[in-house]
Amino acid sequence: MSIRTTVFAAAALAAGLTTQAAAQESWTMTTTWPTSLELIEIDKHFVELANKLTGDDLNIEFFEGGALVPAGEVFGAVESGTIQAGADWPGYWAGRNSAFSPLATTASLFNAVDYVNWIEQWGGADLYNEIYGKFGMVYLPYGVTNNESGFRTNKKIETLEDLQGMRLRLSGLEQGRLLENLGGSQVSMAGGEIYQSLERGVIDGAEFSTPNVDFSGGFHQVTTHWATPGWHQSASAFGVMINKASWDALSEETQDALKIAAQANLVWSLSFTEKRATEAYQQFKDAGIEITRYDDETLAKVQEMANEVIEQTACENPDSAKVYLSQLEYLADYAKWRDASAPFNLGRTPNGPDIEKIRACVD
Repeated sequence: MSIRTTVFAAAALAAGLTTQAAAQESWTMTTTWPTSLELIEIDKHFVELANKLTGDDLNIEFFEGGALVPAGEVFGAVESGTIQAGADWPGYWAGRNSAFSPLATTASLFNAVDYVNWIEQWGGADLYNEIYGKFGMVYLPYGVTNNESGFRTNKKIETLEDLQGMRLRLSGLEQGRLLENLGGSQVSMAGGEIYQSLERGVIDGAEFSTPNVDFSGGFHQVTTHWATPGWHQSASAFGVMINKASWDALSEETQDALKIAAQANLVWSLSFTEKRATEAYQQFKDAGIEITRYDDETLAKVQEMANEVIEQTACENPDSAKVYLSQLEYLADYAKWRDASAPFNLGRTPNGPDIEKIRACVD
């Protein structure tokens, strides 16, 4: 064999080894949701898309919530690099930075389409990465749901006065403060603990997610009443936390493929959960659950109280104020066309918080 042939053979072998190494790139990803809760389907669908689009460059091995670490430790596991990726609902990390709260949900403000619009075209995606970036992570928002079902109890709730004295499982910083202003008390617990807590009377009621997710949690078996709509969480956003070092180790093409998978999953999640929520609404009715709806006057009162809580909470943290300011600027900008095209548009323009009060709280 000539020297030239030997060099070419060695180069070909090196290229082959490089390709093989790239093909062997593997991530471990978990979620905050157990298999029993249907929210995990949003995560599974993203992983399926991501593995298809990245081809031989990356394989994501997915584990249900609790299989690797407890739900509350997923953030720390990704931050430390123990695992490369973790699916979440950002509001769970509001104790680390209150700006995570509006990145996850809003009280009587955004609907799911607002989150999609804001994330994709009004600068929202950059803010997710700015806040998660403080903890050494990249974030890809890839899921949305419309408003939460509302409270599930064994007593009828028709007015805000009915909430007084009730111990209710409720997620969210602003949401808890709003409930306390209404005379109730917030009880925090993981989704997997709600069923037994309702069954044993540890709590008087609970909210968790959309009707389909609530039905998958079996809440119709341990409650008799459902008060809707879920004004406390007018929509929710979900996504994947990615360790920054793991992200940086990927090629630009693989990073782009993951971004495309996230964008596709964002739209899919909306239609998927709306279809499933519609089916589950009927399932709750068939199960004999009594459903009540707050009247418009009550919802207007909630909006006023929610605005006050948002203004107060946003101004306690410049990061939170920055996120809320961006969301309110989107609402004001989009209102020009949304209101002009009403009722053939995408939702409502809420009579939300005072944008100038929040603008003054941004450093």
